[in-house]
Amino acid sequence: MALRIADRLRGKGEKVAVADGATGGLMAASLLTVPGALDFFVGGGVVYSLRARDVLFVLPREAYRGMRGTSEDYALLQARAIRDNFGAEWGIAESGSVGGSSHPSGAPAGRSCVAVVGPAGEFTRVTETGSDDRIANMQAFTRAALEFLEQVLSR
Repeated sequence: MALRIADRLRGKGEKVAVADGATGGLMAASLLTVPGALDFFVGGGVVYSLRARDVLFVLPREAYRGMRGTSEDYALLQARAIRDNFGAEWGIAESGSVGGSSHPSGAPAGRSCVAVVGPAGEFTRVTETGSDDRIANMQAFTRAALEFLEQVLSR
């Protein structure tokens, strides 16, 4: 899947920036398995704390007013910010609750929201696994997010 995403981005001459949340860096790592990733990948980060969020997105705390983590509007805000801050055409952000402990927002384990923003528009998708299995959820969220990115890039 990463190869197909790379081919689509390269074919368009476009690049992506990634904000991993509950995916813990697996989205970026997956894309970076493609040789020559610098052609389509500009960077990103793992957003796993408020401090990381503040540093990576450079948004005032007020920008998040009224939002909860693991929501579509939260993921959209982060996808826009990562795209803009890294100077990419595309931004993808995931925010979720992988389980194994309680989420600060109270989101149920097994819930992930992903947002993709770029020249074709802004898109969101929610994935619900119904599971509290942390590792399985991280893998499922990553797969769902990258499948969604591939679908959006195919439009």
